[in-house]
Amino acid sequence: MQNLFFYLILWFLVVGCKSTLGSKKLITVNGAIPIKKIGVTLVHEHIMVDWIGADSTGQHRWNKAAVIKRAMPFLIDAQKKGVNTFFDCTPAYIGRDPILLKKISESTGMHIVTNTGYYGAVNNKFMPKHAFKDSAKGIAQIWIDEFEHGIDGTKIIPGFIKISVGVEDTLSQLHAKIVKAAAIAHKKTGMTIVSHTGPDGPAFAQMEILNEQGVSSEAFVWTHAQNGTLNGQIKAAKQGAWISLDHVQSGPSDPLSQNKNTINWYVNRLTALKKEKLLHKILLSHDSGWYNVGQENGGNYRGYTAIFDHLIPVLKENGFTRKDIDVLLIKNPQNAYALNKRTIK
Repeated sequence: MQNLFFYLILWFLVVGCKSTLGSKKLITVNGAIPIKKIGVTLVHEHIMVDWIGADSTGQHRWNKAAVIKRAMPFLIDAQKKGVNTFFDCTPAYIGRDPILLKKISESTGMHIVTNTGYYGAVNNKFMPKHAFKDSAKGIAQIWIDEFEHGIDGTKIIPGFIKISVGVEDTLSQLHAKIVKAAAIAHKKTGMTIVSHTGPDGPAFAQMEILNEQGVSSEAFVWTHAQNGTLNGQIKAAKQGAWISLDHVQSGPSDPLSQNKNTINWYVNRLTALKKEKLLHKILLSHDSGWYNVGQENGGNYRGYTAIFDHLIPVLKENGFTRKDIDVLLIKNPQNAYALNKRTIK
C-alpha cells in the first residue's frame, strides 16, 4: 500500500504537472495555441506606429498593403533566425491594426500577438477622451469585452494588456486608474500586464497598486526595465515581476560603455542578473520595427535580428549556455505570457 501511494504521488508530480503546463494557452491573432508551442519569442516589438494622437489616428491614415510590403522582409529575416512568435506592442490609438497583423501572420506563418489596453505616457496624448472620466472598472470592461468578443468587431482577440505610465515615482491619478483597470481585467481574463515604464519608481508604484488589487507581481512585466537600476531589477524580480530588457541593438562594443543601446551593456547586465540566479525572470527583445505612419515608406524601419546576430554570440563568449539562452527566449516568455490568473490569495 505504501508503494502504491508513493507511485501515485510520483505520477501526479510528473504527469499531472506536465498536463497542467500543457493546458496553458497563448492567444494569437489567429486564435489560441498551446503555450509550449510558441518557440523562440520576441516579446516587445512593433510593426507599425502612428504618433499623430488619439483624436486623429485611424485606419484611414495608412495603407495595409504598403505596411505589409515594408515589414515583410524584416519579419522573414527574424524567422530565418528561428523566431516563431512575435508580440506586437503597439496599443490602441497608436496604430494597432489587428487585421493587418493577421494578414502578416497568415503570410509568414509566424505567431503574432496583439494587445488591449491604453498608453498613458507622453502626456496622455494617446489616451481616448472617455478614459479621463470613466472609472477603472469602466475602462477595464472595454478591455475585457475585446478579450471576450474581439477587437473592433474583428473577432481577433488580444493576448496581453499593454499600458503605459509616466516616469515619475508617484503616478498621476489617471495612470493609477489605468493600472487598476489592468488589475481588474487581469483577474477576469488572465492576460499578462505589460507596462511601458522605465525607471524604478513607477515600476514599484504599479506593483503596489496591483498587489492592493489582489494581483500578484508575477502578472506584471516591467517594460523598458533597462532604464532602471540593477538593484531595482533584482528587487522587482525577487518580488515576482518580469524584467523586460527590450531595446537590444547592434551598438558600439566598447566594454566600458554605459550606453544602454550597446551589446556589452546587455551582456554585463545579464551576467549580473545571472549571478543573482534571476535569469528565469528576464525577458529580451528589440523594441524594433516602427513603420512610422506619415513618413515616406514608413521611415527608418529597424530589423529584429540584433539579439541573434550580435548579443547571443557575445553571451556565449561570456559563459552563457544554449540552455541559458533558451530560458531567456523560450521558457521565460512561456511562463510570463501564458493566460493565467495570478492573484494574491
